[in-house]
Amino acid sequence: MQPLAGEELATTFAAHLGDRTSAALRALPDAGRHLAELATELRQALLAEHPADQAARINAMIRRYGAQPYLVEDVGQPFHLHFHGSGGTQVEALGGEFATALALIVDGYGSDRFGQCAAHQCEAVYIDLTRNASRRYCGAPCTARAKTAAYRSRRRT
Repeated sequence: MQPLAGEELATTFAAHLGDRTSAALRALPDAGRHLAELATELRQALLAEHPADQAARINAMIRRYGAQPYLVEDVGQPFHLHFHGSGGTQVEALGGEFATALALIVDGYGSDRFGQCAAHQCEAVYIDLTRNASRRYCGAPCTARAKTAAYRSRRRT
């Protein structure tokens, strides 16, 4: 499967955001290219070979996007912490949030909680927040395909 790019990437990503954030992203010229660049940065940080390299990449993103903490009260929820980038575009704002989220995951779970999906021909990455750090696939569809392939392979032998 080919990764999304350009306008298709921006539209698909914006559909998963709140109304205001989605509208700001869709209004950004060349949003798909900027999102793809951010995704590349995130992927490089997630899959860095050494913890020190991973930390350096995440720290560089936090600085680049100017992540700033602030408290938010959502409807029906207590105040919680967000990290919005201080850049001028919605992609830069998201970059600050994503970089800080990665830093918090490394701090709370360790640097080995990121990986590339083990399913055949899948290039997706995942964040493993399971208790025993056992995740190997990006989601349920890849898990099911891998288990089905392994089952069929065992039955053939």
